Amino acid sequence: MNTKNITVTIDSETYRNARIKAAEADTSVSALVRSFLVRLAQGQIIDPEFQRLQRLQEETLDAIQSRESGLRSADNADRDALYDRNALR
Repeated sequence: MNTKNITVTIDSETYRNARIKAAEADTSVSALVRSFLVRLAQGQIIDPEFQRLQRLQEETLDAIQSRESGLRSADNADRDALYDRNALR
């Protein structure tokens, strides 16, 4: 297997915390990074924020599609009603 070395620059506190996590897992920071990059490259890691936004989008689209009205111009109030504050109450 052909391997490549990479250099990553991080702040001291992050490095310290990574060393602690690596020690707790009885491994090295390098091995943790390698494992993460392998899983990322294989598509096994997806950003949780992306997943949350994707789920929110699906829920919003489902909610819109389940509505029976309100999305067509014919379902909306006419122009005069929009300017008559009592008509919409």
